[in-house]
Amino acid sequence: MSKAHPDFEQLQASRPDFRHDAEVIVSKSPNPTWKQGDGANDGGESLKKDHVEIDPYADGRPVASNYKLLISGMVPRPISLISTQSADGKITNLAPFSYSQLVNHDPPLFVVGFVGSLERAKDTLKNLNDTKECVINIISEHFLEAANSTSINAPYGHSEWEVSGLTKGSTSVVKPARVKESILAIEGKLVEVKEFESRATPGKPSSVLAIIEGVRFWVREDAIDEEQTAIDLKVLKPISRLGGISYGRTTEVIEIPRPQF
Repeated sequence: MSKAHPDFEQLQASRPDFRHDAEVIVSKSPNPTWKQGDGANDGGESLKKDHVEIDPYADGRPVASNYKLLISGMVPRPISLISTQSADGKITNLAPFSYSQLVNHDPPLFVVGFVGSLERAKDTLKNLNDTKECVINIISEHFLEAANSTSINAPYGHSEWEVSGLTKGSTSVVKPARVKESILAIEGKLVEVKEFESRATPGKPSSVLAIIEGVRFWVREDAIDEEQTAIDLKVLKPISRLGGISYGRTTEVIEIPRPQF
């Protein structure tokens, strides 16, 4: 039970049921008549509000405050459900990371951020750094609870696959299994890791950035077009990360063409 929501079961019971049949709606943009030079579409309302300047390392400000601020503001964030295995193949691991993103397509490159250090690396980072392999699985609505369960603080050696009940799928280039329930899964090879030093505690490593190259894509057949260039959002139904214990779903889309100079 979450400390932030001590009566979560009672709170959950008071909420409406999840709509499995929710359609993806494509709406007009907020201001369909917008033209170059018009600025914001709120009629200047946002300019009437002042901003608060925050020094992330101001005296008395805990580092945790920066974490809470950023994960509630940098939203929605993609979630990489990463599967890895130990160098000897005996230990498998599955864990979600919302410090992740696609950064290039040629080569296909992804970045994933890990809290901690290489010396005291937790399961996923340790396995990834040792074997240089992983699978990035995209989370969809139909296995959200199972994916969330993999964030459990299980000791090293205890497989989150068992906790989640998810199914191991075959891979071609890397040894870790992919999540068979995932609409999109990417076999990955580690390109580089970079460790960063804490600003709050100088001299102490605080985070590690991993750059991963995608070497194989797995897309469920009913989600991919004939040219194998587009994934159907209505089938993918991706889940994103918000602040706190909140997740987001994508059910409304706005299309705006790119401008030509």
